[in-house]
Amino acid sequence: MMVELMGLMLPDSAFWNPNSRIRQALNRKAVHRLVEISRPGDDHRPLAHLVDEKAIVNAAIGLLATGGSTNHAIHLPAIARAAGIAIDWSDLDELSSAVPLLTRAYPNGAADVNAMQEAGGLPTLIAALCEAGMLHQDILTVSKGGFADYGCRARLEGEALLYSAARASADRSVLRDTKDPFRKDGGMRLVQGSLGRGIYKTSAVDEDRQTIEAPAAVFHTQDDVIAAFKAGKLNRDVIVVVRFQGPDANGMPELHRLTPALAVLQDKGYRVALLTDGRMSGASGKVPAAIHICPEAQSGGPIARIEDGDMLRICALRGEIEALVDPAVWERRQIATPPAARRWNGP
Repeated sequence: MMVELMGLMLPDSAFWNPNSRIRQALNRKAVHRLVEISRPGDDHRPLAHLVDEKAIVNAAIGLLATGGSTNHAIHLPAIARAAGIAIDWSDLDELSSAVPLLTRAYPNGAADVNAMQEAGGLPTLIAALCEAGMLHQDILTVSKGGFADYGCRARLEGEALLYSAARASADRSVLRDTKDPFRKDGGMRLVQGSLGRGIYKTSAVDEDRQTIEAPAAVFHTQDDVIAAFKAGKLNRDVIVVVRFQGPDANGMPELHRLTPALAVLQDKGYRVALLTDGRMSGASGKVPAAIHICPEAQSGGPIARIEDGDMLRICALRGEIEALVDPAVWERRQIATPPAARRWNGP
């Protein structure tokens, strides 16, 4: 989705299924177009000319409008910096306040990407955002017709690949326009405070759960969290803290296994949330989660000072992650010792 919003792939080519005839036609056209825009052709379009500030902003807007993965809060700044452009979570937070949520597809809804594609796909989404003036349309793209082509739907007539203007959404439970969005904001917030800075995805979290104050339960692995859950030790209001999960500690693995357990606790009526210096891709779902916390515990970040029972506050509405601990006590706290390095014993 983001690559298409940046104009780096053919229009309406992101989500057609493999092995379909239109997918094969798009693949062939992509190779032909690549030859045309490569050196020594007459229409040379190197990547460094296409990835500029406006393309990066378009990618961010697409990410927010689709309720996309929190992983891209790491990926997109890295892509931008490779192109000599500096963006950070503050930029995503500001854009999120202005960009409406136009899709309900996993992980912020029950539908999958195929349902979004059938409803109109990226052409319908892009056309809606362009109509509202929310995308830069003057960017250089791989398509001859420029960004206007990306609001068009691909189709096959015989062996010919043709494009026509995108239609309105065929399923408004999955895909909408800016006049009637699912939410007025893009659902990705910067949270910061005495515990550092992090990302909180609000798009699937009920507003009455976007502020959680509860005692901390501290863990150093997701396996330990699952064990405590199975033993009934988390049957209470709790903010589960999983630290030493950042890039310096262990490479920042996915923590997807936490979501089902925490969702069960939430469904039982407990007020629960997650605070971690790790990542969960888009799968934080309906459970409040402040993730990618930095500085990470391995680097001595304040998350390494938290002890079991500390009262914590996570608030997406005010953008806060705070330890509700006496400041004098907090300043005397020792940094937790990192767990022993774990060896990979695979093949």
